[in-house]
Amino acid sequence: MESSMMKKMETLGYVYGLLGVIGFSLTLPATRIAVTHFSPMVVGLGRALVAAVLAALILWLKQEKLPTWQQWKGLIVVAGGVIIGFPLLSAWAMTQVPASHGAVVIAILPLVTAGMATIRGGERPSLKFWLASAAGCLLILGYTAANGLGGLQLADLALMGAVFAAAVSYAEGGKLARELGGWQVICWALLISAPVLFWPVAREVSAEMLHAPVSVWLSFLYVSVISQFLAFFAWYGGMALAGVARVSQLQYLQPFFTIVGSVLLLGETITVSTLAVSALVVLIVAQGRKAPVDRRVPEQLSSK
Repeated sequence: MESSMMKKMETLGYVYGLLGVIGFSLTLPATRIAVTHFSPMVVGLGRALVAAVLAALILWLKQEKLPTWQQWKGLIVVAGGVIIGFPLLSAWAMTQVPASHGAVVIAILPLVTAGMATIRGGERPSLKFWLASAAGCLLILGYTAANGLGGLQLADLALMGAVFAAAVSYAEGGKLARELGGWQVICWALLISAPVLFWPVAREVSAEMLHAPVSVWLSFLYVSVISQFLAFFAWYGGMALAGVARVSQLQYLQPFFTIVGSVLLLGETITVSTLAVSALVVLIVAQGRKAPVDRRVPEQLSSK
């Protein structure tokens, strides 16, 4: 009975995680559009201020109790990674390189996240899991390089820093979500970061922004409401149920969701090779899901 419940939790966790990945999939393209008229500081950190207003409203309406001191410390790590580190570094990088180039470096994020889940979250993925994760990473890197999207540049240092910041934050947030809940983690992290972000963003705001095209404002709205807020509800909720290491592997699908989004929204074409590689990645992710991962599940989750 307990094994059946764990399977249901993992399946639900994968569903939530997949919804999070879909939400994240247009982040880099939307960021690249936004930074054509807004500064990287406004795009990278200003989106968190917009999301923080929504977070404060939800926390107030739900009358959530304050986290413990130990949880606050974890929330600071989350805020430093996905609210400050990743958005700011990736926004600057998008002023230097195309979004497709950024996807090459970001492709290593699931592998790094699994490593952080081992270090910080106490999870113990099996050898089969690591092999599947490495295969997914190499397949995507090989595909992007073959299509002329490789070649490291200076901006890649910023993207690698963004990857590390996000991986630490994902591992810490996934662990906290088991105690607080997925949406509570991102809401509290946004709230505590808002006072720190306000002045740097305010200094970059200018009257010229009001004359930016609608596409720029819609892109900024996307990264504020979807990328920085709603997608994390599903992402951290999925990690709480299925584990950080397992759910992180779903991000190997993210480049291909981005391509599908480009086809639907921008009228771009999709190639047979893209479809073939996508199918291989799905198979690898499926194999990774079957691989054993030893993780400690809190009693309050296992009893639900």
